[in-house]
Amino acid sequence: MLLTLHSAGTGFEAACHIPALPEGHRARKLHGHSFFAQARCLLPSGWAPFPGGEVNALRERLEQAAAPLDHALLNELLPNPTDENLARWLQQRLAGGDGDPALPGVQQLSVYSTSHSGVDVDPRGQAHVWRRYRFQSAHWLPNVPMGHKCGRLHGHGFEVIIHANQDLGGRDLAIDYDQLDALWAPLHFELNYRCLNELEGLENPTSEMLSRWIWNRLKPLLPELSWVTVFETGSSGANYDGARFRIWKEFTLDSAVRLRRAPPEHPLAGIHGHTFTLRLHLQAELHQLYGWAVDFGDVKERFNPVFKRLDHHPLHEDPALADGDCATLAAHILREARTVLPETDRVDLYETRGCGAVVTLGDTSELIPV
Repeated sequence: MLLTLHSAGTGFEAACHIPALPEGHRARKLHGHSFFAQARCLLPSGWAPFPGGEVNALRERLEQAAAPLDHALLNELLPNPTDENLARWLQQRLAGGDGDPALPGVQQLSVYSTSHSGVDVDPRGQAHVWRRYRFQSAHWLPNVPMGHKCGRLHGHGFEVIIHANQDLGGRDLAIDYDQLDALWAPLHFELNYRCLNELEGLENPTSEMLSRWIWNRLKPLLPELSWVTVFETGSSGANYDGARFRIWKEFTLDSAVRLRRAPPEHPLAGIHGHTFTLRLHLQAELHQLYGWAVDFGDVKERFNPVFKRLDHHPLHEDPALADGDCATLAAHILREARTVLPETDRVDLYETRGCGAVVTLGDTSELIPV
């Protein structure tokens, strides 16, 4: 059975200081951020004004909830406006705490204070703090078939996201960004400007193997570690949670759409378009020789016929598509992708930042952020 989550995001500009931090910490001083909030919801049928209008309606509801935060001193609204506390404050507003009807089916509420740090509150109400890091390295994959391009020495600007469950720490600010920075620093020293194959345990440095190597180094020092995410490129990477590997491959679709079920006077009823961000998520057992779940190159090649039917096309004219909204498109893409990539179990499709749909075959409690 397919599960569909609708997603919306909104930004706000705000100032704050965090009194809970130790004396002398820079974030105790007044400063500001361009924040971004995102909500993912399992919305009931009939919640939106019309079928297909869920993303637009959810975005308006999130904007309304976040409006008091925009160009505000956040300490006037909550004593310690950390990313986690802001996410929980928004969660309460969306639950009807502002006097408006409660938003149903909220599965994930996220607040990002920068492009490289934030907090995701999961369906169990637990907050996962995350921080993004970068390093520049070379590698080659020694076990790939003859002629495979990754068998040649090459390099990447890798990115790593460390996710840690704040609630396992048992106290407010049990995990902060500085703590993650301190834990990452020695790994950065080992990985940056190096050939990964020369490091013990990374003789076959696929994204999956690298994510597990980082996990094994960090978990003893950070018991709250939830996931390690490795970006090999800006459009592909792997997650590891200590037990399972997941990979994704990202594409962009430049396509025209219209929403057939929108009222005639609604702007979405007319022909319009987006540069959609599409992510295929796949799960498979790790190949014992190659060290990957699925080759990123194979994902691109096998998905290409599906991609070509979608990219630079008027999707509202495709008889296989019931409508042009993100949820309908994502469900269609998941079904089509599974015919050529049966390992695919989730599709994310965003029309703008944070606004779109996630369609999955799995448990929504495992929506690892990317």
